[in-house]
Amino acid sequence: MKLLEAGNIDVLILCGGKGTRLQSVVSDRPKPMAVIGEKPFLDIVIGQVAKFGFKRIILCAGYKAESIQEYYSSQNSLDLEIVVSKESTSLGTGGAVKNAEEFIQSDPVLILNGDSFFDMDFNRFVEFYQNKKALLAVSILDAENTESYGSIKIDESDMVVGFCEKISDSNKGMINAGVYLFSRKVIETMPNKKKFSLEYDFFSTYVNRQFYGYLAEGSFIDIGTPQRYLQAKKNLNIF
Repeated sequence: MKLLEAGNIDVLILCGGKGTRLQSVVSDRPKPMAVIGEKPFLDIVIGQVAKFGFKRIILCAGYKAESIQEYYSSQNSLDLEIVVSKESTSLGTGGAVKNAEEFIQSDPVLILNGDSFFDMDFNRFVEFYQNKKALLAVSILDAENTESYGSIKIDESDMVVGFCEKISDSNKGMINAGVYLFSRKVIETMPNKKKFSLEYDFFSTYVNRQFYGYLAEGSFIDIGTPQRYLQAKKNLNIF
């Protein structure tokens, strides 16, 4: 079996959301373009995957997509190929992936959320996906409180046997860290030109199938609320 290498895997970053909860502190740009230090948060996300050898980035842009396209068309210092997949209407996380299908050249594709940072070992995640012969893989974290994130259950073989997105449950458990590996076969099964959510509508259809959870370690932060964004600005040292 030929080993998958990061340089041959596309990275698709979901950055099309309006960021309604963040509007009180970031109202003039897409959420992933919120400034941390002197650069957009999205630069930090891209820099993290580039560190592991990934070279081709697809940005799924919706709200204020032009600002993302203009910014990255002027960034010549990165040794990366950056492609922008634009949505004319809001498609949700699932619809955004399907909308970008024509730009995806690899199998599998690494998918990230543009409003969260996870300092995990992406190469080990790729190795896990390949060893499991997975169609889908999700990174997961142990958490004291699962209420703000998707709660995931896996069996002894690491197969996902339960996926519940953001329910009112403050119990300790495993959460969705927002990093995925998708086979091309999975993307081909997605509905076309339709708004839908990976987390609420799609992942549950693959429970108890070739869908595996990778328990990872590392610093995790998202900027989805004003409080978390301000905390991220204070914790610049992790970036």
